[in-house]
Amino acid sequence: MKNIIVLFGTLFLFSCQSTKKFNQKLTQPIPAAQLQKDVDYSYKKLKQLHPKLNWYISKEKLDYKFDSLKKSIQKPMTGLAFYKEFSQVVKNVGQGHLSVSASLRKFTKKETQAIKKKGKSPFSQFDFEYIDNKLIIIKNRSRHNIKANTEVVSINSEKPSELISLYSKRIASDGFNTTFFNRYLGKYFGTYFTFDKGKMQDSLQLLLKVNDKDSLFIVKRDTFGTKSNQKKLKLSKKERKEKAKFNSKYGYNKDTKTFTRDFKFLDNDSITAIMSIKGFSNGNSHDFYEEAFTTLSVANTKNLIIDLRNNGGGRLNEIADLYSYLVSQPFVFIDDYEVVSKTSFLHMNYFKGSGYLTKFFKILGAPIFYPLFYFKTRKQENVTYLSNRHSKSRKPEPNNFKGKIYVLINGGSFSASSIISSNLKSNQRAFFVGEETGGAYNGTVAAQMPLVQLPKSKVKLKIGLAVVSASGKTEIVGRGIFPDKEILPTLEDRKNNIDPELNWILEDIRREKEVEILNKPQNK
Repeated sequence: MKNIIVLFGTLFLFSCQSTKKFNQKLTQPIPAAQLQKDVDYSYKKLKQLHPKLNWYISKEKLDYKFDSLKKSIQKPMTGLAFYKEFSQVVKNVGQGHLSVSASLRKFTKKETQAIKKKGKSPFSQFDFEYIDNKLIIIKNRSRHNIKANTEVVSINSEKPSELISLYSKRIASDGFNTTFFNRYLGKYFGTYFTFDKGKMQDSLQLLLKVNDKDSLFIVKRDTFGTKSNQKKLKLSKKERKEKAKFNSKYGYNKDTKTFTRDFKFLDNDSITAIMSIKGFSNGNSHDFYEEAFTTLSVANTKNLIIDLRNNGGGRLNEIADLYSYLVSQPFVFIDDYEVVSKTSFLHMNYFKGSGYLTKFFKILGAPIFYPLFYFKTRKQENVTYLSNRHSKSRKPEPNNFKGKIYVLINGGSFSASSIISSNLKSNQRAFFVGEETGGAYNGTVAAQMPLVQLPKSKVKLKIGLAVVSASGKTEIVGRGIFPDKEILPTLEDRKNNIDPELNWILEDIRREKEVEILNKPQNK
């Protein structure tokens, strides 16, 4: 027992020293020669793993970009300063999934517990949107009395428009699309503010426009709204089980206290329904779609509206499942993955997010798992492909929806939401309303995305390993899915709680119903 205590004590001290050493390095300037090596290392990794590095930029131009960055580094700089320069070069690849992030200060276990005790960070208490060159708060979870759609004049004395303009230089959309930046950076404004400052914020000075006057709010870490401050309702075992099942089906997010999926009828006669999907990433989506489309079939619903606005994507399984309810003929959902080599998927994060028990069984399964991916690849005309189950023909669900489909899209519709939209668009199965998607029509580079940390600067590079593309394609290279009816909401729409895209669809349904009545033969 004494030896065990000594062992754990040694490990604890080593961990604390390691954390302290890491944090010290973050603030220390790194010699130019070492940063130049990081540039070479990153480009080597991109060539080794990324299958479409020159989809939107020629090899010669990309070579020049990396070479120019390397030559420009003539004096020491911190990892944070390097991140700000490096990310602007990686952006030229034109892949939204290819992301760069700065390493932030690490915390010891004791520090983490102390921070957790203080409560939620200031940024996590709000949801933001960037619209008409204004940053607005669309959801407030803080103890401050701030109404939805309140405009943010400044954050810590900095103007949001200037910050958004700065951050947009460090991220890429898929291809040459421009609608992605404002939607994405509005949604993840807090994340990029944190990267820019190189540290998490414990407090914020928010200057807000309230009743046409500028009002200052000091927002600090707070336990308001956390479990410890909420009265717990006593539920029976059966009630807890039912609640957990419901939350999983609708994709409950405990941090934002919202549901990822929603479904409802918009009229009393069940003629029109709307399915709102904020992401394809959590919960038991299979049960949700099965229940929703059974309900639509029984109700003989004529119109289905699918809201994919600001849906950043998620699971391929989920969108393939959803698509099987939207078509009536057998289909191939995506092409085989295009990869760099037969060993590309050996770099995937096989053990990521696994507990000790899961890792144990994964170790046992590794001798089968890795060779399986290796032998599923083939080379054809100098291109390497990896087969997957979604590139096989699949039958539609028996209760597939046969009525008219409208899809709401905008620049925040990315990745998986663009892939399903590509198939719906190419098969002319849906009418699209809104704004060009942030994700490309002809596919994206994603699937497995290992995180590569550069040795000296500790900057992190997330690289997609495979081209994921819908079976439908367009001749327009590097652009998203264009709406059949373009409608761009304004700040005034938000302030007046008006949804112009949805309103247009409802009006279109009303017009079609009137025409149908007029053309209906009259009984004599």
